[in-house]
Amino acid sequence: MAGVLGSALACRQRWPNQRELSRKIVHIGTGPVLPLAWFLQVPISIAVPCAVVVTLIAFINHRWNLLPAVEDVGRNSYGTVAYGIAICLLLILFWAEHPAAACAGVLVMAFGDGLAGLIGRAVNSPNWSVLDQRKSLIGTATMAFTSAVVLVVLVLVTQSPLAPLRLLAVCTLAVGLEQMSIWGIDNLSVPLGVGLSWTWMTA
Repeated sequence: MAGVLGSALACRQRWPNQRELSRKIVHIGTGPVLPLAWFLQVPISIAVPCAVVVTLIAFINHRWNLLPAVEDVGRNSYGTVAYGIAICLLLILFWAEHPAAACAGVLVMAFGDGLAGLIGRAVNSPNWSVLDQRKSLIGTATMAFTSAVVLVVLVLVTQSPLAPLRLLAVCTLAVGLEQMSIWGIDNLSVPLGVGLSWTWMTA
């Protein structure tokens, strides 16, 4: 996490006008923390308190903007705090018995939404507005494709059964929830939606 934050701060110094980029570095870089904790067999008694502390730090930073590289995106968004809350809830719900579900929710949000935001802004494509939030065809397609890749990789890693129609349904759910991104609420709804759907998808 220190490396991720350092990269975001360096990015902000190098490209001060690209405020969204440094935030997305934190957004994407946070995702692999859960699989790493899973690999290292970090117990829930450590994982949850750590997640709560990081979420509180994110809230403090959002309130007082101590690290602009994380929060300063030029719009009213609680996404970073919502992301932390989502991780806390996923750990509480799944870490003891179904850590793959927690990882699925966080990784889809980290890579799917993170890359969708970056690519959607970098590549011109047809776009639309949902609750005053701009969405684009290329960004939405990136979200769908990345979500599918993340879920398939986790299915292979966990050697879970793969039902293509259920995979398609969960990817569609993730894309649909990501469209409703006012105030950054998708950072909460997408991880929880995917995490809660994981056991059904792999049943």
